[in-house]
Amino acid sequence: MQTARDAGDAAALLAAVPAGRRVALVDPRFVGHVHALRLALTDPRFAAATVPGALTAQPEARGALLRALQRTTAAVGAGAPVVEPEADPAPDDRTVPGRIAVALETEGIAVQRPALGSLTAAVPTDAGQRATAESARDAVDDEAVRLRGAVKAHDGFFTTFAISPYSRYIARWCARRNLTPNQVTTASLITALIAAGAAATGTRGGYVAAGILLLVSFVLDCTDGQLARYSLQYSTMGAWLDATFDRAKEYAYYAGLAIGAVRGGDDVWVLALGAMVLQACRHVVDFSFNEANHDAVANTSPTAALSDKLDSVGWTVWARRMIVLPIGERWAMIAVLTAVTTPRIVFYALLVGCALAACYTTAGRLLRSLTRRASRTDRAAQALADLADSGPLAQGVAAVAPGLRGGFTAPAVALLGTLVMIGSALFLPYGSWLTVVAAAVYVVLAGLAVARPLKGTLDWLVPPFFRAAEYVTILVLAARSDVPHAVPAAFGLVSAVAYHHYDTVYRIRGGTGAPPQWLVRTIGGHEGRTALVAVLAAVLTHASGFTTALTALAVAVALVVLVESIRFWVSSSAPAVHDEGELA
Repeated sequence: MQTARDAGDAAALLAAVPAGRRVALVDPRFVGHVHALRLALTDPRFAAATVPGALTAQPEARGALLRALQRTTAAVGAGAPVVEPEADPAPDDRTVPGRIAVALETEGIAVQRPALGSLTAAVPTDAGQRATAESARDAVDDEAVRLRGAVKAHDGFFTTFAISPYSRYIARWCARRNLTPNQVTTASLITALIAAGAAATGTRGGYVAAGILLLVSFVLDCTDGQLARYSLQYSTMGAWLDATFDRAKEYAYYAGLAIGAVRGGDDVWVLALGAMVLQACRHVVDFSFNEANHDAVANTSPTAALSDKLDSVGWTVWARRMIVLPIGERWAMIAVLTAVTTPRIVFYALLVGCALAACYTTAGRLLRSLTRRASRTDRAAQALADLADSGPLAQGVAAVAPGLRGGFTAPAVALLGTLVMIGSALFLPYGSWLTVVAAAVYVVLAGLAVARPLKGTLDWLVPPFFRAAEYVTILVLAARSDVPHAVPAAFGLVSAVAYHHYDTVYRIRGGTGAPPQWLVRTIGGHEGRTALVAVLAAVLTHASGFTTALTALAVAVALVVLVESIRFWVSSSAPAVHDEGELA
């Protein structure tokens, strides 16, 4: 920290700071809470940020900062930190940091202005203003606000009332011992894997321990985000780890329950894989709808207005959050049922609960789409195309086929292909080459569905239909094969493919675009993998080779996807992202 005599001296000092470092300017007259300064000066997600009397700039905004500071020096004089009110009517922009923030915005640099809520940040110009600012500062407990702000703004009922009241204090304990959110995330993963191992023992004691450990893992899962918000330690790697490990923990636990059930004489692998397929399809509905509509033009809907009106009634907010069975409610249900019932009952409850939640959310999205007058952007169409995960076969069909016209054509064609594929897997004799013919039809229909940009009203349904076609086909063919261990091998294959699809979502959300095309081509795209599994089922009918082939395919997909994904996220320049906490 260095003290500048005036604006000119500040420009010289900032110019001497190494180019790769963040810099900050704070008016010496600043009065306010320390956490207000933290919000403005230490959040890594923004190129520039400001509160009254303070401003920070990341390396990418340093050049614009120096130019703005030099212009400010020339305008106000080397020793003048403020200007007359009539020259700049915005009170927060009368200080040098405030003027520079305005100048940065004129150069196209987005300047974040964090909401301070009850926190104080002011630059008093006389004794009376200083006394008022100090009184306002002293009236608010800075640490209480910081703890409250560590909690996610819109969370589920169970998380809000059963976890967050004490997990925020665990987050503070971790911060004071210099633990990082990534370390807590890793601890949550390890705890969940131990829980899965306990469930895999197939004993009542193991099930009880598994339920307890799963809840501990969820407490840590909440703590890592609260620690990130409490200490403002946001990172691209952290956001990726948090999201990815959540899926890994849940699906590993499903596998542990299935192994434990088999040891107890009850094979529930089909239910475990069904629960994973349903959960993954639920997620892709959410992802696809949000990507299709987050930047839509004229994005209005009477259904959305009704939803906002319902949110103004207290009890409906919690009811609607609980009915979608978010991760807190879902893991609590799994943990309790694991401890007191059997794996089969756990999976029955999961399937019923997730099916009801899927019907509720999908129906709401359909109503919003049909009543919404919106024009989707090229970016939204590209995101849907990336989420579709079309491989070389579907892309080849799309390249030579004329684009089908009609507002509902793409989802209708995708649905038809999905029904053809799943129907053949379900109702044709297992191992029939007619299933391979159906797979060829599916490839053609999948290509036709994406032959035109996905800008239609319901085109966001195309990726969910493709996910259902691939995942359910793998599930059904493995279950009908009667080959030992075919369903566990299919579980591994769907897990590897689902990771690729989740990874695609997180890359799009991070603003870096989808995985490279060579990766999609290498692992075949959804239609290529679906057709390959159909061929394997026909060639390796009732042979242990089917299990071996599914296992080999799962390992190959996992290796290619994981290696490229880890390489990308470790070296990624994607912006740091994380969920916001409560308004201070």
